[in-house]
Amino acid sequence: MKNLSRPAAAAMLALALAACAQPEVPSDSYYRLQVVPPAPMSQPILKGTLEVNRFIADGLVAGRPIVYSEPDQGHRVRKYNYHFWIEPPTVLLRDQLVAFLRAGKLADTVTTPEMRVSADHILTGRIIRLEKIEGFAPKGVLELELGIRRADGKLFFLDVYKMEVAADNNSVEAAVRALNKALDGAYAKFAADLARK
Repeated sequence: MKNLSRPAAAAMLALALAACAQPEVPSDSYYRLQVVPPAPMSQPILKGTLEVNRFIADGLVAGRPIVYSEPDQGHRVRKYNYHFWIEPPTVLLRDQLVAFLRAGKLADTVTTPEMRVSADHILTGRIIRLEKIEGFAPKGVLELELGIRRADGKLFFLDVYKMEVAADNNSVEAAVRALNKALDGAYAKFAADLARK
């Protein structure tokens, strides 16, 4: 370095520092699911108080990172490092169902366990799938089990709702929009099934 001029030494130092520079780390992105509120029913399907429990889920589905898989590798599921749900899906989907049921007036009163009131019916939900499918035909896949039992423990209703909605493109944002539509469809079908009970 002694034999180099000052400008040449500065240029070499700048090149060395540039070689050590790390790529910029992406910032975290957070997403929410929001159902379209239904038209209110003329009279409630469920008389009394309906308590909606926090949903249950296993493994990756229970976490906040958004989960994805590829169409030719359905057995392999991965999670994104920088894309998250705004809350755990077990809370997010429960809260959206509470809002949906209240707006649609499907029960006289809709509460959560935090209210600590006695309930006439108890709704339990299980998230089976909530994921983005990548590839040439990207989509969002949602699969839920929804069940209602009476206060005496007898089963009143139980069914599984699986919705697949095509995404506009392969981005996470497009998958979240597709999952929003899937959630709208699942809750609307659930309400229609309850109305037939």
